Amino acid sequence: MTSPTHPEPALIRHLGLADYDSTFAAMRAFTDARTPDTRDELWIVEHPPVFTLGLGADRGHLLAGAAAIPVVQTDRGGEVTYHGPGQVVIYLLIDLRRNKPGGKLYARQFVHKIEQAIINVLGAYNLVGERVEGAPGIYMAGGPKRGAKIAALGLKVRGNGCTYHGLSLNVAMDLAPFSWINPCGYAGLETVDMRSVGAQAQLSDVQQQLADELIRVLALVEPAPHEQPNYAREGTQPNDH
Repeated sequence: MTSPTHPEPALIRHLGLADYDSTFAAMRAFTDARTPDTRDELWIVEHPPVFTLGLGADRGHLLAGAAAIPVVQTDRGGEVTYHGPGQVVIYLLIDLRRNKPGGKLYARQFVHKIEQAIINVLGAYNLVGERVEGAPGIYMAGGPKRGAKIAALGLKVRGNGCTYHGLSLNVAMDLAPFSWINPCGYAGLETVDMRSVGAQAQLSDVQQQLADELIRVLALVEPAPHEQPNYAREGTQPNDH
């Protein structure tokens, strides 16, 4: 029996190509039904073309051309983003209040770990990604595409500390739909994928590498911040996408 202070690593599920609506409903149903003993899970999925809107999204960020693709309202925070073939999407169904190595995870720590996993995987392909203060996600740190966005992050953190939604990393996709929106609410923000910045990678390889790296990074011990967690207050934060 697994010790409650050392829970099993998250179970990785490969959902293949799946429509957004049914996956969104399944995430909520899983989170509704989970108990303190439910194992955390990572869901790896590839979506057909879809724009998703956060709770605070302004539909004015849907530009000319966007009408060609379905739009789904979600319950994450943040603005509009695009999901489509050739993009790694991983949903993190995690209980932040369960004992982790070093103690409970805080929402900010959780986001930092997710971002670090993305940076590490990009580094394995000789790509340098970085965080940008006040703009969640990962951006190119150098070269002709410096400042362009390559990965997005958007989570729902319920009042009980259970999370869903997650991250997307662009691998080899049709980038045109990103020009039909203001990505994450930023007009003129360039979006790239790994292929367009010189990395040839198989989607399935990056999916597995990123899931494995998320599990590894989530297991690392970090000192807790000097504040008490308030999951209700942070309910839909951090709120990118």
